[in-house]
Amino acid sequence: MPVFFLPPWAKTKCQPIAIRNVVMYLVGVLETPATEGVSYDIGGPDILSYYGMLKTFSEVLHLRRFFIPAFFSNILVYSYLASLLTPVPHSIIRCLLESTVNTVVCENNDIESAIRINLLSYREAVLRALSREEQDRIHTRWSDAYPPAHELAIKLTEMDQDSMYIKSTSLSTGRPPEDLFRSMCRIGGKEGWFNMNWLWKTRGIVDRVLMGVGTARGRRHSSLLRVNDVIDFWRVEDVRLNQRLLLRAEMKLPGRAWLEFIVEADTEETTKLSVKAYYQPFGFWGKVYWYACLPLHIFIFNDLIEQIEQRSSDKPAETREGAGSGLFS
Repeated sequence: MPVFFLPPWAKTKCQPIAIRNVVMYLVGVLETPATEGVSYDIGGPDILSYYGMLKTFSEVLHLRRFFIPAFFSNILVYSYLASLLTPVPHSIIRCLLESTVNTVVCENNDIESAIRINLLSYREAVLRALSREEQDRIHTRWSDAYPPAHELAIKLTEMDQDSMYIKSTSLSTGRPPEDLFRSMCRIGGKEGWFNMNWLWKTRGIVDRVLMGVGTARGRRHSSLLRVNDVIDFWRVEDVRLNQRLLLRAEMKLPGRAWLEFIVEADTEETTKLSVKAYYQPFGFWGKVYWYACLPLHIFIFNDLIEQIEQRSSDKPAETREGAGSGLFS
């Protein structure tokens, strides 16, 4: 978006601090007996307005942006528009914007004398964060946290599958299980869904308009997955190396949905690759949604499974890593 309309509270001052500095302070107070029972304010070396932070961020990204003062400051309007233009959900943006009306600056800097660390400037913190993302070295992301509606999400194993609608498709191939598994673990994010990405993006746009999470969350890593990772509007519920990948839907739906990828031996020389969709409708409109989308699902899943098989012949860009930490490629 080339133009930003700044509300009055964009001039509010704050003191942003790098996450690594927060961790250093947390470790420091645990290792320093004199800090026991004492409350400290923590902040970075820069005191900036939210406008100043946006301006610096655009400079770091080498983006030319125009900032125009606005005469309205309705937080609901700004949070809704921001949720459409960014991967951050409306509920989180609204909480963040509501907090911007208050100045957040350290009242004292006592912690600097108790725990001495090198504080990163706001610009340096942004540069380091972007560098880690470009290098695919992100261990956790904000999107790994559950959206409010899914904090107590029911798992597929807890469902009565007799009451669910199920659609599956499969194919047999001579590709080894590890190649198929590696290929299916690359779906989503910047890689996309291999084909007909416009359909997935359209579904994501509809979800954002309905104040859902959409597809803009992407994924933590381009090829490695672990339980609870986010893939666009899905979340990894289960992953078993070279066997299974189970995704739970977090988009706006009149029901609950899962998408399961299974790799298993077919014959001595072939492997069976399956994609199975599970859906539990909520009432009449939930059933209407399933039958309305069924022809499209058949078309999409048949194409998706073929693309997974075709791309499994690609040479891996990296080898498996984190064998003991639940990370798989």
